[in-house]
Amino acid sequence: MRYLGLDLGTRTLGVSVSDTTRTIASSLTTIRFMESDYEALLEPLSKLIEEYQVTKIVLGLPKNMNNSIGDRAQTTLEFKTLIENKLGIEVVMQDERLSTVEATNYLIEADMSRKKRKKKVDAVAANIILQTYLDKEREEENHGRKNDI
Repeated sequence: MRYLGLDLGTRTLGVSVSDTTRTIASSLTTIRFMESDYEALLEPLSKLIEEYQVTKIVLGLPKNMNNSIGDRAQTTLEFKTLIENKLGIEVVMQDERLSTVEATNYLIEADMSRKKRKKKVDAVAANIILQTYLDKEREEENHGRKNDI
């Protein structure tokens, strides 16, 4: 039982996967596709869902800094509906503001060249999105247990 984390761009989809305990996220891959051809992502996502026995997808929601929903966020919400309708899996949204900036900073700190960063940044951003969700979920579970005592 794993989760997939997704960072949707206009031509790339960063993908990360959790471990079976849903504690740690790891960058998996970046899927490239023709601009705005989101249908093309369904087949590779379906294969990853089957291969990793995924039970939930965590999709980054690129809200504007003022918390409003812009064009990119609207496209992402439409992609969420597409996945749910075509692949029949739960998709939850995770605020991803600044995740790509954070991912880029990690890769710069790791002294990765600009060329290599460009290939890895989306998968690392997906990793940040998924890890943020996993941490939040675990915190909510722990908080609920404390209230039960």
